[in-house]
Amino acid sequence: MAAPRIDLPWWKTAVIYQIYPISFFDSNGDGIGDLNGIAAKLDYLKDLGVDVLWLSPIYRSPLADMGYDISDYQDIDPRYGTLNDWDNLLKGVHERGMKLIMDLVVNHSSDEHDWFLESRSDKLNPKRDWYIWRPPRYDLSGRRLPPNNWKAVFQGSAWEYDEKTDEYYLHLYLTKQPDMNWDNVEVREAVWKLMKFWLDRGCDGFRMDVINIISKTEGLPDAPVTVPDEPYQHASIHFANGPRVHEYLKEMNDKVLSKYDLMTVGETPFTHDTEELAAYGLPKNKELNMVFQFELMDIDSAVEGEDMVPLINKPWKLSDLKDIVRRWQTFKREEGFWNAVFTENHDHARSVSRFGDDSTDERRALSAKMLALLQVGQGGTQFIYQGQELGLKNFPRTWGIDEYKDVASQNYWNKILANRTKESGGAEVDMSDVLDDFAKKARDHARVPMQWSDSPNAGFTTGTPWMRVNEDYATWNAANQVNDELSVRAFWRRLLKIRKEHIVLIAGDFQELAHDHEGIFAFVRRLDDDLALVVLNFGNDDAVVRLDSLPLPWSSLQLEIGNYLNKGDGTITDGAIELKGFEGRLYFSR
Repeated sequence: MAAPRIDLPWWKTAVIYQIYPISFFDSNGDGIGDLNGIAAKLDYLKDLGVDVLWLSPIYRSPLADMGYDISDYQDIDPRYGTLNDWDNLLKGVHERGMKLIMDLVVNHSSDEHDWFLESRSDKLNPKRDWYIWRPPRYDLSGRRLPPNNWKAVFQGSAWEYDEKTDEYYLHLYLTKQPDMNWDNVEVREAVWKLMKFWLDRGCDGFRMDVINIISKTEGLPDAPVTVPDEPYQHASIHFANGPRVHEYLKEMNDKVLSKYDLMTVGETPFTHDTEELAAYGLPKNKELNMVFQFELMDIDSAVEGEDMVPLINKPWKLSDLKDIVRRWQTFKREEGFWNAVFTENHDHARSVSRFGDDSTDERRALSAKMLALLQVGQGGTQFIYQGQELGLKNFPRTWGIDEYKDVASQNYWNKILANRTKESGGAEVDMSDVLDDFAKKARDHARVPMQWSDSPNAGFTTGTPWMRVNEDYATWNAANQVNDELSVRAFWRRLLKIRKEHIVLIAGDFQELAHDHEGIFAFVRRLDDDLALVVLNFGNDDAVVRLDSLPLPWSSLQLEIGNYLNKGDGTITDGAIELKGFEGRLYFSR
């Protein structure tokens, strides 16, 4: 098997590397990652096998939500550099045959954006209707209440009162992130304009933040009461996948996306329904290329009422993981649905700490490689998050709440602390269980500075890092792994090269084997006469699995890569395979 025999657009074969700029590499010693720091690491990324860089937001922002609160869509935040620095970065990316995509955050802006400052200045301002304003409600005693009972994602009411104009504005996230009114055509035209600004400057596409919540249910009715003790209720039924969302995305495609050779991937939270999500990415609908669905990312999150609580850890089962992967890998292939495949991003803890075993260096390396095989073995476009290629893990449980910088962590902590303090009559309360969950699930784990070397601050900065560096950096860093052929990074590098050489891994059919096995996940990929077999042991103990339920050419299967054996070893006899703890193997038919 060699080069592709089918013609695929560039974004389908691509390996996309997400960069969280503030934590990637600091070029000037101020403790904050920047654009010139990214430019300094382009050869590292090219060598890994990266085709596309995805930059989390770098626009001007107060950083209330780490840049997802934008105050100027057409400028770079001075913390990260200048537009000229961005141009130079793009030049370096394109010179290396790579591409660059930006984060498009247009469900909401910052409350410091000129648009919102105008909107809140006066009810008669032309931009008043650019955001979602409603008058208060009042109870029988005359107490002022928000327009409805919606709960914000980051706790509390989704409404903020503005005393000057005596109305509330909607913010599904922070109070500093007011939702824009997409029903207003002027808002949509302003979005099309800012998109063209970046595309005309050379940007190669967009990752679209929470793009499925831009249309809200008409009338903004109360959400069902699913948690009776809470004053505000989970309301995604009224704002996710709303009545006009597809109309607006078709308009976006018609007026902007279809005019450029680009890629698009939409973030679609609050949604596990396959048919609902398919509508965004099916080619016939002319909306987006693909979407991030979060069913796998939610597998270890608790549920309260209708509300997914990602900061509460819930034990997960391998059978559920298998079901999720199989469902999406086989979903509407005949209609052209295309998967965005990932196991990490800036909103989730490290995969080796969630789905592998990071208790020892040996188990950490083995399970990180096994999880790499899980990801790259799936069909679709591959997304890697910074540090994932090194097997970076969560920071220690010993870190206190002060080390958690994410507003989601802080707000949830404060809510639980307030509730428990009230229940205890003001006595000191135990919050250790909350820190136990944070140590497993908090978004902060993905946001610590990148570990480049064993020099101070992991080589991330010569100054004081904006966030504490994980103390395992002396051994777990890029410099140690780049020239180590047995490292996690070397494994990822080989695996991504194999993917480029074997189109069956990108576009082949998917068939699961041995579903009932409690510890092993095995599946076959096929494309014409090409066949690949992936076998993964998710346990620490040795395990045997029989795969002869499906007639396969066992004698012609050859091991291509594994995290224990060398290429060509590991012959399969009559469909029986014995795997060591956290072992993973990829076979191809000869």
